Amino acid sequence: MQADVGVFGGSGFYRLLDDVQEHRVETPYGPPSDDVAVGRVGDKRVAFLPRHGRRHTLPPHRINYRANVWAMKQLGVRWLFGPCAVGSLQPHVRPGDFVLCDQFVDRTWGRPDTFYDGPVTTHVSAADPYCPTLRTLVAQVARARDLPLHERGTVVVIQGPRFSTRAESRWFRSQGWEVINMTQYPEAHLARELGICYVNISLVTDYDVGVEGDPHRAPVTAQEVVEQFAANNAKLRELILDAIQRLPQTNDCPLCPRALDRARVG
Repeated sequence: MQADVGVFGGSGFYRLLDDVQEHRVETPYGPPSDDVAVGRVGDKRVAFLPRHGRRHTLPPHRINYRANVWAMKQLGVRWLFGPCAVGSLQPHVRPGDFVLCDQFVDRTWGRPDTFYDGPVTTHVSAADPYCPTLRTLVAQVARARDLPLHERGTVVVIQGPRFSTRAESRWFRSQGWEVINMTQYPEAHLARELGICYVNISLVTDYDVGVEGDPHRAPVTAQEVVEQFAANNAKLRELILDAIQRLPQTNDCPLCPRALDRARVG
């Protein structure tokens, strides 16, 4: 079974297509988070995989990111969508907004985060970690659908499963970073290592630890995140389906498929 496009489902987003065939994919890195559901969107075959599992049994630090991304590559995926729930770090980035991140900051630890463990030493650039071609396409679709959109932003990725302390959140906010999440690293970079075009679509579910300076605003809860994500699921689903239908037949991205050019030592 082959697919042109892949989609990872995030918190509260466990289903994309109605008419699908489910496939168990074996990888050298162990099993992915769940069976992969493959169906059609127009003339594209689309593979969908909930990164936490369909029953949300995998917390962020236990996800087998390498197996998930490898499974997509093994199916032939060239374009990969990574929607996820995020908390806002800035007042102007509001719950219900969409953010197309163009940068990440990694604050995780202990996660296997490369396919290249030797013997050929490989250093893949992460200077521009998200696909510019896919970001441009999704931004065009989001504007056409009149969605509240921030066309760029930095996501700081924390280890989880706990949320931030107030001190940590103040630190992240002071750096000017827009949103916070627990799953974008190493997922995005692993896709780059395999030459897959990857776009992040962040759906803002809350203000991280509440709105700074508002003593009456309680810190966010996991239940609130899921509820907010569910409330905007239809918008996210239609955005992704519309973007998939606008993908070209050939992948002419000048960046992602060439990730290994001049990356190997020796």
